[in-house]
Amino acid sequence: MVSTSGAIKDMFLGEVRKIDELFRFIKIDGELAEIDATELKHKELNDLMRECIFKGAEKFVLKNVYGHRYIGTRLNISNPKRVQIDIYGTAGNDLGAFLNGHKIVVHGNAQDGVGNTMDDGEIIIEGRAGDVVAMSMRGGKIFIRDNVGYRTAIHMKEFENKVPVLVVGGTAQDFFGEYMAGGRVILLGLNLKENEAHKAHYIGTGMHGGIIYIRGKVEDYQLGREVGVLEPEKEDWKLIEENVRRFSDCFGFNSDDILSDKFIKLIPVSRRPYGKIYAY
Repeated sequence: MVSTSGAIKDMFLGEVRKIDELFRFIKIDGELAEIDATELKHKELNDLMRECIFKGAEKFVLKNVYGHRYIGTRLNISNPKRVQIDIYGTAGNDLGAFLNGHKIVVHGNAQDGVGNTMDDGEIIIEGRAGDVVAMSMRGGKIFIRDNVGYRTAIHMKEFENKVPVLVVGGTAQDFFGEYMAGGRVILLGLNLKENEAHKAHYIGTGMHGGIIYIRGKVEDYQLGREVGVLEPEKEDWKLIEENVRRFSDCFGFNSDDILSDKFIKLIPVSRRPYGKIYAY
């Protein structure tokens, strides 16, 4: 978009107010900062949070969030405190992108890109999330109570002892675990009816690392050609139990009931599934 003066104008970031003009939207009580996001652009909200951390805030309550994007993204400041962010409303795209150790709790739903390239910390969503959840996630944990959209966990990765975890309480749309390079994903299907299969097709397409655990019914035709199906072993059950119990604590489920059902384990059959189509 071009303004009348001829300069390029960003339709999303234009007319962002200076930080000094935004403090009327905050109530600060010691280490707690409460922000009303109703009249704030997404950059203004994130700027306010960053400034509050410099002033000593360690917990945020964000009210009236309606699609504000990148919440938690710009908090990776030098020598950062680990803060908790409680969001009331619907979090916008790229919630917690590049998150580095903070905790985010969404009392509602979230849009696309939750935990994009997340490095550490925890995200808890008391509802559903959109597409490309945990895209390129490389550390930390995400717990989602209900369903997720398309291409969840795409290109999730891990390095040495840093292994990200995603737990989804409901079901997922197509291309779940696409091109996974690492990490652990647990899909629980808690909102499926008896004998109802999970929604996703092409599960694990292009997968070349990591592990997917699925509770509930999945047909062979729903799986990508790049995955093999196994029974979970002792070490798998330790990881499943630890994270299902944390999930249940977050959302009030009975973990023993969940763990009493059958799980399958999906692993890649090749570390380089498309190697033959490349020149090198």
